[in-house]
Amino acid sequence: MSKGTKVPGYMQGKGSRNPRGIIGDREIRYKCSLQNTILDVLRGRPGWQEVPGQNNVQQNVQTNAKQQGTTPQSSKSGQQTSGQPSSNTGKAGDGDWDFYWCDREWLAQNYDTMFLYEHQKILHFRNHYELTRKNLMVKNLKRLKKQTEREQGKAEGLSFEFFPTTYELPSEYHIFVEEFKKNPGIIWIMKPAARAQGRGIFLFRRLKDITDWKKGEYQPLSDPNREVPETYVVQRYIENPYLIGGRKFDVRVYVLVVSYNPLKVWLYRSGFARFSNTRFSLDSIEDTYVHLTNVAVQKNAPDYDPDKGCKWSTQQLRKYLAAKHGVEAVKKAFKGIDNIIIKSLQSVQKIIINDKHCFEMYGYDVLFDSDLKPWLIEINASPSLTASGKEDYDLKFGLLNDLLNVLDLENRLTGKEKRIGGWDLLWEDGPILADDGNMECTPNGTTASIPNSFLGCHNDRKRQLRELYTAAQSIKKS
Repeated sequence: MSKGTKVPGYMQGKGSRNPRGIIGDREIRYKCSLQNTILDVLRGRPGWQEVPGQNNVQQNVQTNAKQQGTTPQSSKSGQQTSGQPSSNTGKAGDGDWDFYWCDREWLAQNYDTMFLYEHQKILHFRNHYELTRKNLMVKNLKRLKKQTEREQGKAEGLSFEFFPTTYELPSEYHIFVEEFKKNPGIIWIMKPAARAQGRGIFLFRRLKDITDWKKGEYQPLSDPNREVPETYVVQRYIENPYLIGGRKFDVRVYVLVVSYNPLKVWLYRSGFARFSNTRFSLDSIEDTYVHLTNVAVQKNAPDYDPDKGCKWSTQQLRKYLAAKHGVEAVKKAFKGIDNIIIKSLQSVQKIIINDKHCFEMYGYDVLFDSDLKPWLIEINASPSLTASGKEDYDLKFGLLNDLLNVLDLENRLTGKEKRIGGWDLLWEDGPILADDGNMECTPNGTTASIPNSFLGCHNDRKRQLRELYTAAQSIKKS
């Protein structure tokens, strides 16, 4: 890292890197709106240089307009202001960048008035929320399920049975009440549609438990000036989660989408299982430390151990499950995760505004029940990149470094790779099959073609990258 750059504790001994080394004919210029692991990765990447100046595009627009003697106008039609690109004009120190790891808020404010050049890459698709808002995710999944049943039959529709019965409130409140009365005594969970980190979530058994919550906020809007109530989803709670050591957990899975048309999806081998800090019980549904596995919730538990962090790697989890249930049962369970990923992405494939400049790294949260059936809990557009410990930092540092390898702004690869570091190509306008030499998680002697999916398998990313770049260089020379 450059002199004067603050080096985090986990990066001690790595300061000898030269982040300003040249790759090809010039450096890769980047901007980043976050102050966590991704910034460390970008600053530590050879041949990449941070663009100085403000990240706020509107300030850039105002600066350009002032220099030209014009007044910038807001545009709802998506047209450029003052006859110029509203941001990222390509001028040095202003918009002269190749890669921008922006936040969702910035994109929402600026995407419609941005001009992007051929070489530029930016995080997030314009309407990513179609998959990552809880209510829209379920709405899109239900629609694709109905379409599949209509075109391919009810049996094929069973492949969508991976998300709990869900209703949106307040719009579907009366439909929910009818369903509630059909199944007395079961537990339901309430979630704000657009919040994260476990905020606003609670469980209930009785309809009167949400009566006070509903009063006032969810009555008809007689006052036209009254603020629209926050959207919630209510889901049937999974009462039989798979337990390890008596504790509930879910699995964070990382998925990279580089295109929706055609759909091209990468699955990262490593992730982690997040455990609750308290033994599972249905007797105390009000105890969030029992039922919510979010780190943001668990870290506030009285006996939380920050060094352990209530996490297992997916490699640890897969080995544990295989030892207890056998390799084939675990293969079936993890194949179910692949199905969740592809079906959910297909549900928004025709809705997401596809842009070759955009990419998305999703954080999928998946829960296993006692039968090892995977259930989709939610999908995050901005999974946390702040590390909770050294192992977590190493995972996320490798994850993000390999993401940049997949995007290949340096043009060092052939474009035909099925594996790049820890990322395996899962789907490219159809399922991808594994090569014969890439069978780490299969029983000895297996020769049949299998999906190119290795979640929880050995992640020898550094060795693989060395061999990959050597082979790609040889191909390009020839």
